[in-house]
Amino acid sequence: MPSIETVRKWYDPTDPVHGFDHVLRVLILSEKIGAELDADLEILRAAALFHDATGAAPGGESRRTTHEHDSAELAGLVLREEGWDQERIDAVKHCIRAHRFRGNETPSSLEAKILFDADKLDVVGAFGVARTIGYAVQARQPIYAKPSQRFMDEGEKEQNEPHSAYHEYLFKLRRVRDRMHTVPAKARAEVRNRVLTSFFEQLALEASGEG
Repeated sequence: MPSIETVRKWYDPTDPVHGFDHVLRVLILSEKIGAELDADLEILRAAALFHDATGAAPGGESRRTTHEHDSAELAGLVLREEGWDQERIDAVKHCIRAHRFRGNETPSSLEAKILFDADKLDVVGAFGVARTIGYAVQARQPIYAKPSQRFMDEGEKEQNEPHSAYHEYLFKLRRVRDRMHTVPAKARAEVRNRVLTSFFEQLALEASGEG
């Protein structure tokens, strides 16, 4: 298993969204939920440490839309060098490939479901608010912009409509709670989601001159 210091170098220390502090929070949540459910903690730890190791940030030469595959391949290379057998490497790679909300691989193993849940828990509470605003800043989008009626009805933006942090809340974040796989994650998500919802509802109120 790579050390914390070895893994840290793969992450941008200035990234407020997918930086190493996010990885550590996902690692801690994965370990806690994994212990509750008697999961394979070695596979979980490896998957959590590698899950955003390549290309998760937006902009520039980012390969964000495929970062889960790139990160899984990096994990496979490193773990193979460490002498892991192929079956366990494949288990780690599946966890990483299946962790993305907008990804195309469904978590099938217990460990993959736990990593997915731990990663999503970090976007549905107070850190979720902070990370969503941080991502908007990274992507040079506003924190708040009034959504068009088309976006409200269909989830499709009008031409030149920005994708603000509030848009992301409407499009994704308010639905994340319902995508949890494990009972421990569902319980945590209920608590965190109240914080998330309260913030974005207040944001919209203040933008309209109310609140």
